[in-house]
Amino acid sequence: MQKLRQHIEQIVALTDTEFEFILSHFTIKKLKKHQYLVQEGEYVHSDFWVIKGLLKAYQNDSDGKQHIMQFASEDWWITDYQAYFRKTKATLNVDCLEDTEVLCLSLENRDKVCAELHKAEHFFRKKSNAGYIALQQRILSLLNSNAKERYEKFLWQYPKLLQRIPKTLIASYLGVSRETLSRFSGLQE
Repeated sequence: MQKLRQHIEQIVALTDTEFEFILSHFTIKKLKKHQYLVQEGEYVHSDFWVIKGLLKAYQNDSDGKQHIMQFASEDWWITDYQAYFRKTKATLNVDCLEDTEVLCLSLENRDKVCAELHKAEHFFRKKSNAGYIALQQRILSLLNSNAKERYEKFLWQYPKLLQRIPKTLIASYLGVSRETLSRFSGLQE
Protein backbone atom coordinates (compact mmCIF):
# COMPACT_ATOMS: atom_id res chain seq x y z
CA MET A 1 0.00 0.00 0.00
CA GLN A 2 2.96 2.23 -0.60
CA LYS A 3 0.97 4.05 -3.32
CA LEU A 4 -1.66 5.15 -0.80
CA ARG A 5 1.04 6.40 1.54
CA GLN A 6 2.66 8.37 -1.30
CA HIS A 7 -0.77 9.78 -2.20
CA ILE A 8 -1.42 10.97 1.35
CA GLU A 9 2.12 12.25 1.78
CA GLN A 10 1.68 14.62 -1.14
CA ILE A 11 -0.27 16.63 1.44
CA VAL A 12 0.89 15.49 4.90
CA ALA A 13 3.94 13.58 6.16
CA LEU A 14 3.17 10.42 8.13
CA THR A 15 5.08 8.23 10.51
CA ASP A 16 4.91 4.48 9.94
CA THR A 17 2.57 4.18 12.93
CA GLU A 18 0.24 6.90 11.62
CA PHE A 19 0.08 5.31 8.19
CA GLU A 20 -0.62 1.86 9.65
CA PHE A 21 -3.41 3.39 11.74
CA ILE A 22 -4.99 4.99 8.64
CA LEU A 23 -4.55 1.87 6.51
CA SER A 24 -6.18 -0.32 9.17
CA HIS A 25 -9.47 1.50 8.53
CA PHE A 26 -9.62 0.58 4.84
CA THR A 27 -10.79 -2.63 3.23
CA ILE A 28 -9.84 -3.81 -0.24
CA LYS A 29 -12.25 -4.73 -3.01
CA LYS A 30 -11.62 -6.23 -6.45
CA LEU A 31 -14.09 -5.83 -9.29
CA LYS A 32 -14.33 -7.02 -12.87
CA LYS A 33 -14.90 -4.86 -15.94
CA HIS A 34 -18.56 -3.73 -16.15
CA GLN A 35 -19.21 -4.53 -12.47
CA TYR A 36 -20.95 -1.86 -10.37
CA LEU A 37 -19.11 -0.34 -7.45
CA VAL A 38 -22.09 1.92 -6.64
CA GLN A 39 -25.55 1.42 -8.07
CA GLU A 40 -28.32 4.00 -8.21
CA GLY A 41 -30.96 3.32 -5.57
CA GLU A 42 -28.60 1.45 -3.23
CA TYR A 43 -27.01 2.80 -0.07
CA VAL A 44 -23.41 3.96 -0.40
CA HIS A 45 -21.21 2.70 2.40
CA SER A 46 -17.76 3.78 1.25
CA ASP A 47 -15.56 6.28 -0.47
CA PHE A 48 -13.17 4.51 -2.82
CA TRP A 49 -9.52 5.11 -3.64
CA VAL A 50 -8.45 3.47 -6.90
CA ILE A 51 -5.41 1.22 -6.62
CA LYS A 52 -5.69 0.06 -10.22
CA GLY A 53 -8.30 0.19 -12.94
CA LEU A 54 -10.68 2.74 -14.36
CA LEU A 55 -14.22 3.69 -13.35
CA LYS A 56 -16.94 6.12 -14.38
CA ALA A 57 -19.59 7.85 -12.27
CA TYR A 58 -22.76 8.64 -14.18
CA GLN A 59 -26.50 9.00 -14.22
CA ASN A 60 -28.96 7.97 -16.91
CA ASP A 61 -31.74 10.46 -17.65
CA SER A 62 -35.37 9.52 -18.33
CA ASP A 63 -34.56 9.12 -22.05
CA GLY A 64 -31.75 6.68 -21.28
CA LYS A 65 -29.00 9.16 -22.12
CA GLN A 66 -25.91 8.68 -19.99
CA HIS A 67 -24.42 11.74 -18.28
CA ILE A 68 -20.89 11.05 -17.05
CA MET A 69 -19.87 13.07 -14.01
CA GLN A 70 -16.39 11.69 -13.46
CA PHE A 71 -13.79 9.19 -14.51
CA ALA A 72 -11.43 7.78 -11.89
CA SER A 73 -8.17 5.95 -12.50
CA GLU A 74 -5.24 5.10 -10.27
CA ASP A 75 -4.78 7.42 -7.25
CA TRP A 76 -8.24 9.02 -7.63
CA TRP A 77 -11.18 8.97 -5.23
CA ILE A 78 -14.72 8.18 -6.36
CA THR A 79 -18.17 7.53 -4.90
CA ASP A 80 -21.63 9.12 -4.88
CA TYR A 81 -20.68 11.78 -2.32
CA GLN A 82 -24.21 12.97 -1.69
CA ALA A 83 -25.30 9.46 -0.72
CA TYR A 84 -22.06 8.74 1.16
CA PHE A 85 -22.16 11.80 3.41
CA ARG A 86 -25.93 11.93 3.85
CA LYS A 87 -26.31 8.16 4.28
CA THR A 88 -28.96 8.05 1.56
CA LYS A 89 -29.48 5.99 -1.56
CA ALA A 90 -27.24 6.64 -4.55
CA THR A 91 -28.39 8.85 -7.39
CA LEU A 92 -25.30 7.91 -9.41
CA ASN A 93 -23.89 4.68 -10.75
CA VAL A 94 -20.19 3.94 -10.54
CA ASP A 95 -19.00 1.06 -12.67
CA CYS A 96 -15.75 -0.38 -13.88
CA LEU A 97 -14.40 0.28 -17.36
CA GLU A 98 -11.54 -2.12 -16.59
CA ASP A 99 -10.83 -4.75 -13.97
CA THR A 100 -10.42 -2.63 -10.86
CA GLU A 101 -9.03 -2.77 -7.34
CA VAL A 102 -10.05 -0.17 -4.78
CA LEU A 103 -9.55 0.64 -1.12
CA CYS A 104 -12.85 1.27 0.65
CA LEU A 105 -13.29 3.73 3.52
CA SER A 106 -16.58 3.83 5.37
CA LEU A 107 -17.85 7.17 6.64
CA GLU A 108 -17.62 5.88 10.21
CA ASN A 109 -13.99 4.89 9.73
CA ARG A 110 -13.21 8.17 8.00
CA ASP A 111 -14.72 10.08 10.92
CA LYS A 112 -12.79 7.93 13.40
CA VAL A 113 -9.46 8.41 11.61
CA CYS A 114 -10.03 12.16 11.32
CA ALA A 115 -11.04 12.47 14.99
CA GLU A 116 -7.96 10.60 16.18
CA LEU A 117 -5.38 11.94 13.72
CA HIS A 118 -5.39 15.62 12.81
CA LYS A 119 -3.15 14.92 9.80
CA ALA A 120 -5.85 12.71 8.29
CA GLU A 121 -8.47 15.39 8.79
CA HIS A 122 -6.16 17.90 7.11
CA PHE A 123 -5.58 15.49 4.20
CA PHE A 124 -9.29 14.89 3.60
CA ARG A 125 -10.08 18.60 3.86
CA LYS A 126 -7.44 19.40 1.24
CA LYS A 127 -8.73 16.62 -1.04
CA SER A 128 -12.32 17.82 -0.63
CA ASN A 129 -11.32 21.40 -1.43
CA ALA A 130 -9.50 20.25 -4.56
CA GLY A 131 -12.60 18.29 -5.55
CA TYR A 132 -14.84 21.34 -5.10
CA ILE A 133 -12.51 23.40 -7.27
CA ALA A 134 -12.41 20.73 -9.99
CA LEU A 135 -16.21 20.45 -9.96
CA GLN A 136 -16.61 24.22 -10.24
CA GLN A 137 -14.16 24.29 -13.16
CA ARG A 138 -16.02 21.42 -14.87
CA ILE A 139 -19.40 23.17 -14.52
CA LEU A 140 -18.00 26.46 -15.79
CA SER A 141 -16.39 24.66 -18.72
CA LEU A 142 -19.73 23.08 -19.64
CA LEU A 143 -21.41 26.49 -19.42
CA ASN A 144 -18.77 28.67 -21.07
CA SER A 145 -16.72 26.52 -23.46
CA ASN A 146 -17.64 24.99 -26.78
CA ALA A 147 -17.24 21.27 -27.41
CA LYS A 148 -13.85 21.59 -29.09
CA GLU A 149 -12.48 23.65 -26.19
CA ARG A 150 -13.82 21.09 -23.69
CA TYR A 151 -12.19 18.26 -25.68
CA GLU A 152 -8.84 20.09 -25.83
CA LYS A 153 -8.98 20.72 -22.09
CA PHE A 154 -9.77 17.03 -21.49
CA LEU A 155 -6.72 16.06 -23.59
CA TRP A 156 -4.54 18.50 -21.68
CA GLN A 157 -5.79 17.43 -18.22
CA TYR A 158 -6.01 13.68 -18.81
CA PRO A 159 -3.72 12.68 -21.71
CA LYS A 160 -3.26 9.11 -20.42
CA LEU A 161 -7.01 8.45 -20.27
CA LEU A 162 -7.60 9.02 -23.99
CA GLN A 163 -6.34 5.53 -24.88
CA ARG A 164 -8.26 3.87 -22.04
CA ILE A 165 -11.72 5.37 -22.49
CA PRO A 166 -14.02 4.62 -25.46
CA LYS A 167 -14.74 7.71 -27.57
CA THR A 168 -18.49 7.41 -26.92
CA LEU A 169 -17.84 7.81 -23.19
CA ILE A 170 -15.55 10.78 -23.74
CA ALA A 171 -18.32 12.36 -25.83
CA SER A 172 -20.82 11.75 -23.01
CA TYR A 173 -18.44 13.30 -20.46
CA LEU A 174 -18.03 16.36 -22.70
CA GLY A 175 -21.78 16.63 -23.33
CA VAL A 176 -21.58 16.07 -27.09
CA SER A 177 -22.51 13.34 -29.55
CA ARG A 178 -19.93 10.83 -30.77
CA GLU A 179 -20.30 12.33 -34.25
CA THR A 180 -19.49 15.81 -32.97
CA LEU A 181 -16.45 14.47 -31.16
CA SER A 182 -15.27 12.80 -34.37
CA ARG A 183 -15.69 16.00 -36.41
CA PHE A 184 -13.39 18.13 -34.34
CA SER A 185 -11.06 15.52 -32.96
CA GLY A 186 -10.31 13.68 -36.19
CA LEU A 187 -10.59 10.41 -34.27
CA GLN A 188 -11.45 7.26 -36.12
CA GLU A 189 -12.49 3.97 -34.59
